[in-house]
Amino acid sequence: MRLLVVEDEPYLLETLARELRDEGYAVDTADNGTDGLTKALDTDYDTVVLDVMMPGLDGWQVLERLRLEKSDTPVLMLTARDAVPDRVKGLEIGADDYLTKPCDLSELFARVRSLIRRSQDQPNPHIEIGDLLVDTAARAVSRDGERIDLTPREYAMLEFFVYRRGEVVSRTMLYDHLFDEDESSLSNLLDVHVCRLRKKLGSDLIKTRRGMGYCLDA
Repeated sequence: MRLLVVEDEPYLLETLARELRDEGYAVDTADNGTDGLTKALDTDYDTVVLDVMMPGLDGWQVLERLRLEKSDTPVLMLTARDAVPDRVKGLEIGADDYLTKPCDLSELFARVRSLIRRSQDQPNPHIEIGDLLVDTAARAVSRDGERIDLTPREYAMLEFFVYRRGEVVSRTMLYDHLFDEDESSLSNLLDVHVCRLRKKLGSDLIKTRRGMGYCLDA
Protein backbone atom coordinates (compact mmCIF):
# COMPACT_ATOMS: atom_id res chain seq x y z
CA MET A 1 0.00 0.00 0.00
CA ARG A 2 1.22 3.51 -0.82
CA LEU A 3 1.16 6.31 1.72
CA LEU A 4 1.87 10.03 1.69
CA VAL A 5 3.38 11.67 4.78
CA VAL A 6 3.14 15.47 4.93
CA GLU A 7 5.24 16.88 7.78
CA ASP A 8 7.43 19.98 7.97
CA GLU A 9 9.75 18.81 10.78
CA PRO A 10 12.67 17.09 8.95
CA TYR A 11 13.63 14.54 11.61
CA LEU A 12 10.06 13.43 12.23
CA LEU A 13 9.35 13.22 8.50
CA GLU A 14 12.42 11.05 7.95
CA THR A 15 11.60 8.85 10.94
CA LEU A 16 7.98 8.28 9.94
CA ALA A 17 8.92 7.50 6.34
CA ARG A 18 11.63 5.05 7.39
CA GLU A 19 9.48 3.22 9.94
CA LEU A 20 6.51 2.94 7.56
CA ARG A 21 8.78 1.62 4.81
CA ASP A 22 10.12 -0.97 7.26
CA GLU A 23 6.48 -2.05 7.68
CA GLY A 24 6.29 -2.70 3.94
CA TYR A 25 4.54 0.46 2.80
CA ALA A 26 5.59 2.51 -0.19
CA VAL A 27 5.97 6.04 1.18
CA ASP A 28 6.09 9.41 -0.55
CA THR A 29 6.87 12.51 1.47
CA ALA A 30 6.27 16.26 1.41
CA ASP A 31 7.68 18.82 3.81
CA ASN A 32 5.05 21.50 3.21
CA GLY A 33 1.34 21.75 2.57
CA THR A 34 1.58 22.99 -1.01
CA ASP A 35 3.67 20.04 -2.20
CA GLY A 36 1.58 17.67 -0.10
CA LEU A 37 -1.64 18.82 -1.72
CA THR A 38 -0.16 18.51 -5.20
CA LYS A 39 0.97 14.94 -4.56
CA ALA A 40 -2.30 13.96 -2.89
CA LEU A 41 -4.26 15.19 -5.90
CA ASP A 42 -1.93 13.59 -8.47
CA THR A 43 -1.70 10.13 -6.89
CA ASP A 44 -4.29 7.74 -5.45
CA TYR A 45 -2.78 7.11 -2.01
CA ASP A 46 -4.11 4.42 0.27
CA THR A 47 -3.70 6.80 3.23
CA VAL A 48 -2.38 10.34 3.76
CA VAL A 49 -0.72 11.15 7.10
CA LEU A 50 -1.09 14.91 7.44
CA ASP A 51 0.45 17.41 9.87
CA VAL A 52 -1.56 20.51 10.77
CA MET A 53 0.89 23.26 11.67
CA MET A 54 2.94 23.92 8.52
CA PRO A 55 4.12 27.05 6.72
CA GLY A 56 2.20 28.06 3.61
CA LEU A 57 -0.83 25.82 3.37
CA ASP A 58 -1.58 24.30 6.77
CA GLY A 59 -3.11 20.88 7.25
CA TRP A 60 -6.64 22.24 7.54
CA GLN A 61 -6.34 23.98 4.16
CA VAL A 62 -4.77 20.93 2.53
CA LEU A 63 -7.59 18.71 3.79
CA GLU A 64 -10.34 21.11 2.71
CA ARG A 65 -8.93 21.41 -0.81
CA LEU A 66 -8.29 17.68 -1.07
CA ARG A 67 -11.88 16.89 -0.10
CA LEU A 68 -13.17 19.14 -2.89
CA GLU A 69 -11.65 16.76 -5.46
CA LYS A 70 -11.07 13.47 -3.63
CA SER A 71 -13.66 12.49 -1.09
CA ASP A 72 -12.47 8.92 -0.58
CA THR A 73 -8.72 9.25 0.19
CA PRO A 74 -8.24 8.21 3.84
CA VAL A 75 -6.60 11.00 5.85
CA LEU A 76 -5.03 10.69 9.28
CA MET A 77 -4.29 14.03 10.96
CA LEU A 78 -1.08 13.80 13.01
CA THR A 79 -0.52 16.93 15.07
CA ALA A 80 0.59 18.36 18.40
CA ARG A 81 -2.71 20.26 18.62
CA ASP A 82 -4.59 18.10 21.08
CA ALA A 83 -7.40 20.41 22.19
CA VAL A 84 -10.91 19.05 21.71
CA PRO A 85 -11.93 21.87 19.32
CA ASP A 86 -8.95 21.03 17.09
CA ARG A 87 -9.86 17.35 16.99
CA VAL A 88 -13.46 18.21 16.26
CA LYS A 89 -12.44 20.60 13.49
CA GLY A 90 -10.25 17.99 11.83
CA LEU A 91 -13.01 15.39 11.83
CA GLU A 92 -15.68 17.86 10.74
CA ILE A 93 -13.76 19.05 7.66
CA GLY A 94 -13.07 15.53 6.46
CA ALA A 95 -10.32 13.75 8.41
CA ASP A 96 -10.92 10.04 8.91
CA ASP A 97 -8.82 9.85 12.08
CA TYR A 98 -6.89 12.17 14.39
CA LEU A 99 -3.74 11.31 16.35
CA THR A 100 -1.78 13.67 18.57
CA LYS A 101 1.99 13.99 18.86
CA PRO A 102 4.00 12.53 20.36
CA CYS A 103 2.51 9.17 19.45
CA ASP A 104 3.56 5.56 19.75
CA LEU A 105 4.48 4.17 16.36
CA SER A 106 2.56 0.96 17.01
CA GLU A 107 -0.61 3.02 17.44
CA LEU A 108 0.10 4.94 14.24
CA PHE A 109 0.60 1.67 12.34
CA ALA A 110 -2.64 0.25 13.77
CA ARG A 111 -4.60 3.35 12.79
CA VAL A 112 -3.17 3.28 9.25
CA ARG A 113 -4.10 -0.39 8.88
CA SER A 114 -7.61 0.35 10.16
CA LEU A 115 -8.07 3.21 7.69
CA ILE A 116 -6.94 1.01 4.81
CA ARG A 117 -9.33 -1.78 5.84
CA ARG A 118 -12.26 0.62 6.06
CA SER A 119 -11.45 2.17 2.69
CA GLN A 120 -11.52 -1.33 1.20
CA ASP A 121 -14.87 -2.18 2.86
CA GLN A 122 -13.07 -4.85 4.85
CA PRO A 123 -13.56 -4.02 8.56
CA ASN A 124 -12.72 -7.56 9.67
CA PRO A 125 -8.93 -7.93 9.91
CA HIS A 126 -9.18 -11.67 9.25
CA ILE A 127 -9.71 -12.51 5.59
CA GLU A 128 -10.21 -16.11 4.46
CA ILE A 129 -9.93 -17.19 0.84
CA GLY A 130 -10.25 -20.94 0.67
CA ASP A 131 -7.47 -22.32 2.87
CA LEU A 132 -5.61 -19.01 2.84
CA LEU A 133 -5.91 -16.83 5.96
CA VAL A 134 -4.60 -13.26 5.99
CA ASP A 135 -4.57 -11.39 9.30
CA THR A 136 -4.26 -7.75 8.27
CA ALA A 137 -3.91 -6.57 11.89
CA ALA A 138 -0.97 -8.86 12.68
CA ARG A 139 0.19 -8.81 9.04
CA ALA A 140 0.42 -12.59 9.23
CA VAL A 141 -0.39 -15.21 6.58
CA SER A 142 -1.12 -18.91 6.78
CA ARG A 143 -2.34 -21.52 4.35
CA ASP A 144 -4.02 -24.72 5.40
CA GLY A 145 -3.07 -23.85 8.98
CA GLU A 146 0.63 -23.47 8.23
CA ARG A 147 2.21 -20.08 8.82
CA ILE A 148 3.98 -18.57 5.81
CA ASP A 149 6.77 -16.06 6.35
CA LEU A 150 6.70 -13.17 3.90
CA THR A 151 8.91 -10.13 3.57
CA PRO A 152 7.17 -6.78 4.18
CA ARG A 153 7.00 -6.10 0.43
CA GLU A 154 5.68 -9.59 -0.33
CA TYR A 155 3.01 -9.14 2.33
CA ALA A 156 2.06 -5.73 0.91
CA MET A 157 1.60 -7.24 -2.54
CA LEU A 158 -0.48 -10.13 -1.21
CA GLU A 159 -2.66 -7.76 0.82
CA PHE A 160 -3.29 -5.69 -2.30
CA PHE A 161 -4.36 -8.81 -4.19
CA VAL A 162 -6.54 -9.97 -1.28
CA TYR A 163 -8.44 -6.68 -1.11
CA ARG A 164 -9.13 -7.06 -4.84
CA ARG A 165 -9.72 -10.80 -4.89
CA GLY A 166 -11.54 -12.01 -7.97
CA GLU A 167 -10.56 -8.86 -9.89
CA VAL A 168 -7.88 -8.48 -12.52
CA VAL A 169 -5.09 -6.28 -11.14
CA SER A 170 -3.01 -4.56 -13.79
CA ARG A 171 0.73 -4.07 -13.53
CA THR A 172 0.13 -0.32 -13.47
CA MET A 173 -2.10 -0.66 -10.40
CA LEU A 174 0.55 -2.70 -8.64
CA TYR A 175 3.28 -0.19 -9.45
CA ASP A 176 1.11 2.73 -8.35
CA HIS A 177 0.27 1.21 -4.97
CA LEU A 178 3.40 -0.77 -4.07
CA PHE A 179 6.29 1.42 -5.22
CA ASP A 180 6.99 4.97 -4.14
CA GLU A 181 8.21 7.92 -6.17
CA ASP A 182 11.88 7.02 -5.66
CA GLU A 183 11.60 3.48 -7.04
CA SER A 184 11.92 2.63 -10.72
CA SER A 185 8.82 1.14 -12.34
CA LEU A 186 11.04 -0.08 -15.18
CA SER A 187 12.73 -2.68 -13.03
CA ASN A 188 11.77 -6.34 -12.75
CA LEU A 189 10.89 -5.99 -9.05
CA LEU A 190 7.22 -6.69 -9.72
CA ASP A 191 7.90 -9.97 -11.50
CA VAL A 192 10.36 -11.01 -8.79
CA HIS A 193 7.82 -10.47 -5.99
CA VAL A 194 5.01 -12.27 -7.86
CA CYS A 195 7.36 -15.20 -8.46
CA ARG A 196 8.34 -15.35 -4.79
CA LEU A 197 4.71 -15.21 -3.65
CA ARG A 198 3.85 -18.12 -5.93
CA LYS A 199 6.74 -20.15 -4.54
CA LYS A 200 5.64 -19.53 -0.96
CA LEU A 201 1.86 -19.71 -1.39
CA GLY A 202 1.51 -22.11 -4.29
CA SER A 203 1.37 -21.45 -8.02
CA ASP A 204 -2.42 -21.93 -8.09
CA LEU A 205 -3.28 -18.82 -6.09
CA ILE A 206 -2.22 -15.88 -8.27
CA LYS A 207 -3.17 -16.32 -11.91
CA THR A 208 -1.69 -14.44 -14.85
CA ARG A 209 -4.21 -12.85 -17.18
CA ARG A 210 -2.15 -12.44 -20.30
CA GLY A 211 -2.05 -8.87 -21.51
CA MET A 212 -4.12 -7.70 -18.54
CA GLY A 213 -2.30 -8.44 -15.29
CA TYR A 214 -2.90 -10.82 -12.39
CA CYS A 215 -5.86 -12.17 -10.48
CA LEU A 216 -6.13 -13.80 -7.07
CA ASP A 217 -8.98 -16.30 -7.32
CA ALA A 218 -11.76 -15.63 -4.83
